[in-house]
Amino acid sequence: MAATIQVEIVSAEQEIWSGAGTMVFAPGEIGELGIAPGHTPLITKLNPGDVRVIREDGEEEFIFVSGGVLEVQPHVVTVLSDTAVRGHDLDEASALEAKRQAEEKLAEAAAEMDYAQAQAELASAIAQIRSIEKLRRLRR
Repeated sequence: MAATIQVEIVSAEQEIWSGAGTMVFAPGEIGELGIAPGHTPLITKLNPGDVRVIREDGEEEFIFVSGGVLEVQPHVVTVLSDTAVRGHDLDEASALEAKRQAEEKLAEAAAEMDYAQAQAELASAIAQIRSIEKLRRLRR
């Protein structure tokens, strides 16, 4: 049996997934991280994107996160995110609509507009669409 690491993925509302994994992939602030059992402890910010956990049985858990924090300890990986959605619960139509709305906000030149918020919404929507596309390719 392969070595495992406990993985906890939590959103602001609830625990999304908890279990043992042989590998974890996450969208770190400066690039994708790969975490194996025995990884050096670290804490880093996460960008919007997908967290993938290879379970003991070889199957893959796929969770979209809107960003957040990743903490790696010797035997536990914890992902804390404001929003986290399991892959099978992602809604492409909603993600496309969120992207359209964010692009509209950015196109408006109103001074009262929160430009940084609109950019963050657009980045999250684009990351969610990419996650949906990646999940679709994995299922083929």
